[in-house]
Amino acid sequence: MRRSTTPTAPTVPDSVQTAEAGLDSEEFYEKKLFDGTDLIGLFAQDVEFAQCRFRAARLAGAVLPKVRLTDCLVERSDWSNARAETGTMERLAFTDCRMTGLAFNGGLLRSVTFTDCKVDLTNWRFAKFDTVVLTGCNLTGADFTSTDLRGASFVDCDLTGAQFHNATMRGARFQRCELSGIGGITSWEGAIVHPDDLLGLSYALAGALGIVVKE
Repeated sequence: MRRSTTPTAPTVPDSVQTAEAGLDSEEFYEKKLFDGTDLIGLFAQDVEFAQCRFRAARLAGAVLPKVRLTDCLVERSDWSNARAETGTMERLAFTDCRMTGLAFNGGLLRSVTFTDCKVDLTNWRFAKFDTVVLTGCNLTGADFTSTDLRGASFVDCDLTGAQFHNATMRGARFQRCELSGIGGITSWEGAIVHPDDLLGLSYALAGALGIVVKE
């Protein structure tokens, strides 16, 4: 069965209620607005968000194990170094966000878009990408070790130094991406690569085979 490459857009009402400060573990937040909210370093386990908006919200260093986000919009927010292991994102749209060092290993992403986001040095190990599109993102040094990327599309992204060891790549799409210095090139069987990306990919493949390229 052919996988869809177009994520389902999140459904968020125009009118949402401003959230109070702080988060509690095992709480359910629905139709809330986190506008400039400071949640830096906060801990909340099994917290769930549905039809929420995060606008310039600061979750840097937050620890949110098993977090679940459904039908949410995230704009100009700082999620750098946040830890959300084994979390779930479903029908989310991230725009112009800083997510450097985010740990989402073991998580599930379904119908998620990242647009013009800084997603470098992130940890996606053992995560599953199901209809996920990343456009214009900085993914330098991202770790996709043992990640299921069959439903991922990367467009105009910088993947310099990203790691793909033991990743599942069949059907993953790459278009106009920077691929220099990537690791795990032997896991790229079945990936769909735009002709413009072949040069960078060829250097990675040559390095994996021990081929020295020199004039």
